Amino acid sequence: MRKHQLDLFSLIAGGLFTAIAVLYLVAAVNDVSVNGRIIIPVTFIVLGLGGLAGAVAAAVRRSRPEEPGQDAGH
Repeated sequence: MRKHQLDLFSLIAGGLFTAIAVLYLVAAVNDVSVNGRIIIPVTFIVLGLGGLAGAVAAAVRRSRPEEPGQDAGH
């Protein structure tokens, strides 16, 4: 199997949605209510930061010169 580059935004989004699901699951089991007025804005902030981090990482990868001796196709 070929290795692929890390997709930072997808990793952050998946981790965030998993954390939110676990939060709601634990709250439901313990009969505690989760304040959506906090969760939703925090979700958007983290996703926005993840998008920015992914864009910066992609820009850095593109601007970095390719090292000699590497085969670009493999």
